[in-house]
Formats: sequence, structure tokens, C-alpha cells
Amino acid sequence: MTAQQSRRIVLASRPKGAPVSGDFRLETGPAVEPDEGQVAIRNLYLSLDPYMRGRMSDAPSYAEPFQIGEALGGATVGRVEASRDGNFKEGDLVLAFGGWQERSVLPASSLRKLPADLTRPSYALGVLGMPGFTAWHGLMKIGEPQAGETVVVAAASGAVGSVVGQVAKLKGARVVGIAGGEEKCRFVTDELGFDACIDRRDPQFAEKLKAAVPDGIDVYFENVGGAVFDAVLPLLNVHARVPICGLIAGYNSERPPEGPDRMPLLMGTLLKKRIRMQGFIIGDHYGPEFSEFMAEMGPWVKEGRVRFREDVVEGLENAPKAFIGLLEGENFGKLVVKLSDD
Repeated sequence: MTAQQSRRIVLASRPKGAPVSGDFRLETGPAVEPDEGQVAIRNLYLSLDPYMRGRMSDAPSYAEPFQIGEALGGATVGRVEASRDGNFKEGDLVLAFGGWQERSVLPASSLRKLPADLTRPSYALGVLGMPGFTAWHGLMKIGEPQAGETVVVAAASGAVGSVVGQVAKLKGARVVGIAGGEEKCRFVTDELGFDACIDRRDPQFAEKLKAAVPDGIDVYFENVGGAVFDAVLPLLNVHARVPICGLIAGYNSERPPEGPDRMPLLMGTLLKKRIRMQGFIIGDHYGPEFSEFMAEMGPWVKEGRVRFREDVVEGLENAPKAFIGLLEGENFGKLVVKLSDD
């Protein structure tokens, strides 16, 4: 192992507003050998996710910030190259938190063994992993959609939103997506089966969204915030449910948005319409719920009832550019970096 080389991308500086290429640095160094109870992994795929932007800041949050000069964190799928733990052997396919690097050495207790015959290993980072579980938990445990209700999904073509809408359809709801651009909207309706999709970039976005939900909104799955939520708020029905998964519109902001104070309107709407708005962090729910999620999602994916699109970027060196684009909505589907051929 010591003869092997491994590349990694470290946080060079904390972004001021939107990240730029200079906030990242590509380094190369020798791979290390595992100690007792550890496993050495060659990472095949790296997941890029919006939450990573928050961890690039040192502001207080639900997770520890990434450290300057250290490899950025992230979920990976990889192959075991060497193991000093009896539960793993060379060649095993594993889900890990291997980070933005080609090789990782991790405690065996932090790994999850994946089926050897998994035809799309990267799906463990998407529809059968954290994004799929996030969609399922937020919709089913907080949104609680009922047959005949109207569900609206922000970022509907993305890794989480695309799954939310399809599951809502399976549960008998009418589903309206919100996405950035005509191509993404066509994908949401034509490929994923949403009933409608509104382009958030359309100058008449708010008016078109209102027309698409003549009976109002019973469940709004929030991934975006900003102007999208401003258009959604007056359309929420009495007893609407709003799972808050992400607020990507504000991730690069360093100060509150200018304009009138919207808090009184928000609080008044929540009160008068008895709306339930609940944020959630998916890491809180893996233990009690992940097996329940897989029991439903696994068959849906296998049977083609839930479809999933990936946006695959080749090479670790291209991860920073891809991540910067992710925060601007440039990706189309779940953003994954292919680090190595299997």
C-alpha cells in the first residue's frame, strides 16, 4: 500500500459567498496502510451534495466544519484493497464516508457492505442511499401525502426531488414539480411522470405555479427557499405540511436578503392555516428507519416504478468545478464523480 499514490482535494480556504476554484487544492501523496480494525478502500464514486457548502463554513451548524488543509468529506462507494478486520475482505464493495480522495483508510465499524452483484454501485449514493432516503423520510414521515392531495416539489429534477415526486405519485397524489429550465421540466413530466412542472426561471413563474395548483398545495417539499418559497407560501392549504430538506438558494449568501421583512407574513400564514413546517437532518433517522426505506425503495427501483438520473463527472480533479456548478443548478440529476474504473 505504501507504494501506491492517492490524490485528494483539500479545502484551501473558506469560501466568501459562492465557492471559487481557489478554495480547493489538489494534492498527491502516498496511500497509507490500515491499522488493526481499519480497512483500506479504493474509492470508485464520490457523491457531491449541496450540504457540503455549509460545512465549508465555520459558522455553527448541525455538523462539524471541514478543516482547512484536510480532504473534504463526502460519501463514497469503493472496493476494499486491504483489511485488518474480519468482517471485510479484499474486493468487497462498500459504502463509506471516504471523502474527496482516491483512497481512504477508515474504521471498519463505519463501513456498510454492499451486495457484490449491485449492477449500479453508484445508486448506493443516490436513490438507494442518502438522497433516496432523504426523499422518502421527508415525504412519508413529515409530508404524509394522502391520495388525491396536491404535492409540490422544489428542485424536482434533482437527486432528492425526483424521488419525492415519484413516491408521491405511487401514493396517489397529484404532483407538481418546480425545476430550472424547460429541459428539466420535460424530464420531470415525460420521464418521471409528474402531472406538471413549472420552470422557476420563467418570468411568470408565480402565476403559472398558481394555475397549476387550482386546489392549493397540501404538501410542499422544500429544497430551495428564496423566491420559490415566496411563490408557494400563499398557495398552501389549511393543514398543509412542509418538510424542509434544503435551502440551496441561500447557501452562498453571507447576509440576509434585502427587501421587506417577510417574517410576519410567514408566521401569520403558519398560524391561520395551521401549517406544519418541519426541518430534518437525515443522519438522525438511519438507525430506526433505513431498513423500512429499503424494503419499499428497493423493489420500486428494481421494478422500474422509481427512475433515477445520474450526472456523472469523470475524475477527481473535476470535482471542484462540478460542485460549484451544483450550487448554481447546472447539474441534471444526482451529481456523482467517477474516481476509478471498477
